[in-house]
Amino acid sequence: METKRLAGLEPAAVFHYFEEICAIPHGSRNTKKISDYLVDFAKEHGIKFYEGAGVCHQVMMENHVTSGELIFGADSHTCAYGAVGAFGTGVGCTDYLYAMVTGKSWLLVPETLRFNLKGKLRDGVYARDLILTIIGKIGANGANYMAMEFGGEGLKTLNMSDRISICNLCVEAGAKTALMEVDDITIEYLKEHGRKPKHSFSSDADAKFAKVYDINLDEIEPIVAKPHFVDSVVPAKECLGTHIDEAFLGSCNNGRIEDLRAGAEIIKGKKVAPLVRFLVVPASAAVYEQALKEGIIDTFMEAGAIVMNPNCSVCWGSCQGVIGENEVLISTGTRNFKGRAGHKDSFIYLASAATVTASAIKGEITTSDLL
Repeated sequence: METKRLAGLEPAAVFHYFEEICAIPHGSRNTKKISDYLVDFAKEHGIKFYEGAGVCHQVMMENHVTSGELIFGADSHTCAYGAVGAFGTGVGCTDYLYAMVTGKSWLLVPETLRFNLKGKLRDGVYARDLILTIIGKIGANGANYMAMEFGGEGLKTLNMSDRISICNLCVEAGAKTALMEVDDITIEYLKEHGRKPKHSFSSDADAKFAKVYDINLDEIEPIVAKPHFVDSVVPAKECLGTHIDEAFLGSCNNGRIEDLRAGAEIIKGKKVAPLVRFLVVPASAAVYEQALKEGIIDTFMEAGAIVMNPNCSVCWGSCQGVIGENEVLISTGTRNFKGRAGHKDSFIYLASAATVTASAIKGEITTSDLL
């Protein structure tokens, strides 16, 4: 009989499951057994199991997250949940297992960077342009283990999709979490999804911030993050004419119905450039269904785009459209480091849904106003 090497260690339940999981081979090309284990674990413990429903963060936002919660996720973009005023943070698998089994964990209370938003984004400029601008301003390590807090009158001009997009990318500046003030837009979103806030927190009037930034939304312009760093941001006009092999519209950052609408409006009646692969991947089954109802899927397919089932797709470089050596991708994904979307010697530019779609039509980086 096999001896349990971790027997006697406390908490026993944590080490029991830890040892079970470690005993299952789960390398890159050997994932079936660990996948089956997780499915069986969910069924055995009455945990709702989603298969084919989409990217975890979009599914969570649609079905579970509410204001005032502390949420651990085994993915760094869990900070997206700050869009509704929840403290979402990504943790490692061991920390996640401990929290799941015991219901407890610990965190250092992070310092806070405050972003006061003023004005309103201009037509053709999107929340993704805003957050890439902010990351370029403070740097990829500019918010290490900090909370990025957003408020001000400008916040009221941003819908929930915008807010999710902003909070989702805050980890790319090193943030522990992102938080937005709970307002009428938050309450209405939760109501539409059958939920109410658990708590609505806001900073005290005399709160001390590590640093305060005043951001004028009227001054934001279409942005591109160049290879191979997310903070290597420049105005999109500085990359005009850059050849692309593939364009990707999707991910937990930019795969919601609002993003697909923006892309469909631009590409309607037009065609994807010859030899360019344009991948359109709704972030969830709910988004896909809504896009079907609105004729958006038809619009993309008539233009020559490749519409796929809801999933992470090329954003994490493991399936569906991975790029080859020396190929160039313009993407609404979350990261652009070497090898993120395929070959280590490929190139990823990050941009908004509008810029990605316009570039797919032109076959080179461009903005929608130049088509």
